[in-house]
Amino acid sequence: MPNSPDLLAEFPLRRPDGISPPPLLAELRDGEPRRVRLPYGSEPWLLTRHADVRAALAHPGLSADSSNPGLPRVSPLPPGPSQVSFLRMDDPDHGRLRRTVTPEFTHRRIQELRPGIRMTAERVFDALARRTPPVDFIEAVALPLPALVIGGVLGVPEEDLDFFGGKCAVIASTVARPEEIGAAYAEMTAYLDDLIAAKEKEPGEDLLGRVIRRHLTTGTLDHGELVAVAQLLIAAGLDTTSNMIGLACAMLLRHPEQFAALRADADLIPSAVDELLRILTIVQHGTVRVATRDVTIGGLRIAEGDGVICSLVAADHDEGVFPDAGRFDVRRDASAHLAFGHGVHQCLGQPLARAELEIVLRLLCERFPTLHRPHDAEELRFREESFVHGLHTLQVAW
Repeated sequence: MPNSPDLLAEFPLRRPDGISPPPLLAELRDGEPRRVRLPYGSEPWLLTRHADVRAALAHPGLSADSSNPGLPRVSPLPPGPSQVSFLRMDDPDHGRLRRTVTPEFTHRRIQELRPGIRMTAERVFDALARRTPPVDFIEAVALPLPALVIGGVLGVPEEDLDFFGGKCAVIASTVARPEEIGAAYAEMTAYLDDLIAAKEKEPGEDLLGRVIRRHLTTGTLDHGELVAVAQLLIAAGLDTTSNMIGLACAMLLRHPEQFAALRADADLIPSAVDELLRILTIVQHGTVRVATRDVTIGGLRIAEGDGVICSLVAADHDEGVFPDAGRFDVRRDASAHLAFGHGVHQCLGQPLARAELEIVLRLLCERFPTLHRPHDAEELRFREESFVHGLHTLQVAW
C-alpha cells in the first residue's frame, strides 16, 4: 500500500536512551493503529496496546508462517528451508515439532535442572571474582553462563560453545549483509547436522539424545527437522538470555536503590525478574504475523494478506496495565508482561530463562553486593542493530 494515509513512520523505531521505548509508541497507544514502512518494502500494521497485542498473538487468523509472502520482514534475508523452525510455522506442523521438546522445558524439569544451573553459575562467578576489576560483565558472565547452560542441556561440547555465540549475533542482526547471515546459518546447520548424526548412532542422556530416542527413531521427527529445532533452542537459549542477563545487571546498577532492595529481601527476586523482563522487553522490534483472513483486533479491520507487527515493547509499557510504566520497581506485579509472547507461540524456554535470571540475581546480591560502574567507564553501547536488545559491553567493579 504505497503512500498510505495510515502510514506512520519508518520501522524499526529507535530507543532514545537505549532503555526507554521509542516515544512514538506511547503516542500510538492513545490513537488509532497505523502502518509502518519496513526496510524491505512492506507496510504492516503496528499494534501497540497490551490488549490488542495479546489478542493478535492468540488469534488463529493471524499466521506466523514464514512461507506466506505477506509476513513482515525486518531481516535482510528471508529464511530458507534449512532456517525455518517451528517458531515460524502454524499448526499442525508447529504443534507437532514443539511437542517433541515441550517435556524438556516444563517447570518440573527446570526445577530438576536448577542445582546444576546454580553450580554452573557459581563456576562463572568464581572466575569473575578471581579477576581484577574493572571487568566486562558481558564477556565474563552474560555470554558464558547461558552458553554453558544451553550447551549442557543439549549436549554440545563445551569447547564448541564460542562458535555459536558469534553465529547467533550475526543471525539476529538487522544490518548484516545477506551473505553474512546466510553463511552463519549454513555454518550452524552444518555443525548441528554432524552433531546430531553422531548422536543418532549413540544417543546420550541429554535433550538431543532423548528426542532422538523418543521421536527420531519412531518417525515423529526427521533429521532435518531436529537440526532446525536445535538451531532455534541454541539461538533462543544463548542470544536472548545472555542479552537479558547483561541488561538486567545494567538496570540494577542504574537503579542502586532497587539493587539494595533485592539484597535486603531475596524474596523479591522472582518479581524483580518479571519487572526486568517487562521494562526491558528485549525482542525489541516485535513479533510478526500475517492475516490469513479478514480479522478485527481492537476495532481495527485487518484485511486478508495484511502484515502485522505486535510491539511487545509498547504492550509492556501500556499505562493501563502497568501504571507509571517507565519506572523500574522490583516490587511491582509485572506478571502480565508479554516479553515471552503469548498464545501457542509463547516462548517455550521461559522457565529456563527465568531460572537463569533468578540465579544470577541471587549471586549478584550474595557475592557482589558492592558491584558498581567505574566512574570512568565508557558510555553504554546498545545493540540497536539487532532484533534482540542488549549491550556490547558493561564495565563493572566491586
